[in-house]
Amino acid sequence: MAGPVSRNSELGRQRVLAAWGFLTPMLLVLALAAGWPLARTIWFSFTDAKLDSLGSAEWVGLLNYLEYLDYGDGDGEYFGLLFDEGWWAAVWNTLRFALISVTLETVFGLIVALVLNASFPGRAIVRAAVLVPWAIPTIVSAKMWAWMMHDQFGILNDIGLRLGLLDAPIAWTASPDTAMVAVIIVDVWKTTPFMALLILAGLQLVPSDIYEAARLDGVHPVKVFFRITLPLIRPAIMVAVIFRALDALRVFDLVYVLTPNNDRTRTMSVFAQENLFQFDKFAYGSAASTLLFVVIALMVLLTITLGRMDLEGNRS
Repeated sequence: MAGPVSRNSELGRQRVLAAWGFLTPMLLVLALAAGWPLARTIWFSFTDAKLDSLGSAEWVGLLNYLEYLDYGDGDGEYFGLLFDEGWWAAVWNTLRFALISVTLETVFGLIVALVLNASFPGRAIVRAAVLVPWAIPTIVSAKMWAWMMHDQFGILNDIGLRLGLLDAPIAWTASPDTAMVAVIIVDVWKTTPFMALLILAGLQLVPSDIYEAARLDGVHPVKVFFRITLPLIRPAIMVAVIFRALDALRVFDLVYVLTPNNDRTRTMSVFAQENLFQFDKFAYGSAASTLLFVVIALMVLLTITLGRMDLEGNRS
């Protein structure tokens, strides 16, 4: 018994060493490309750095996050990012955008994946065509939809007026009431194929024998979907949701190009960019970027935890 155990242990150690050997170059590149800029951003958030004086930035502690000014006689006021109404409005805009867009993209992506997983003539062509919106660069998509949503020349207003759905043209991207709706529409159109692709990969792994057995037993297709398909592809859906949530929480280019600068559509990334480069408040923008990283990390950890609890509950 000792021989096989020792050989298996040795083999296991060799596999671990081989795995670390393959991962080490990637980890080094990741540390240089992502870890160092993140560390510098966190450092600048505790300084008084400006764009023209990054090298001479001095440590100020938590003043960019929280500062209390005592006016005397017991009067005072809190300042800093944690008490900035504009920042919390950006946080709310980002979370609302992420929740609505990721939910819609998951539902539509699941529907598209189920259609593409079926067998029909021309399926390969349809699969390639579905990926076109995702392949278009975000800047191009934003500009294209900006013209489609134009209040005077846009095709959406023209169709709505012709069909009697609209009484007057709507400035989709210019009006604060509809700008976020426009951003969500464009994002769902562009990113649903990405969700469909990941969910389709999960569907491809479901054994066909299970469906054949369900068909022979006379199980209704709706029941097959909720009792067989959905539980088996739930890990793939969870991975897709996590990847998409990461991207949605740091949305910048779509909002920046498609909508004007207003409090109803400003996201955390846009808020950080404005303070970093437009307002010359580099330290304050670094603090916003740091909190953006913290919010994304917490949301991802929450999603992973809930996903694991759901999977463990289904297994038990």
